[in-house]
Amino acid sequence: MSTEIQACNNDICIKKDECERYRLFKNGQTYVKRFGGKAHKGCGKFIEIVNGNN
Repeated sequence: MSTEIQACNNDICIKKDECERYRLFKNGQTYVKRFGGKAHKGCGKFIEIVNGNN
């Protein structure tokens, strides 16, 4: 059973360009939450983008 990954709309997170959650948000996913990444560090919910998911 596959579960939907919750997207993240945190545009100040330093790791946003490497994060699958932010990519999902930019692609229009509506299941969204703002996770706690900061300008100087990422959050504990970071998911690295897998090649082919761009």
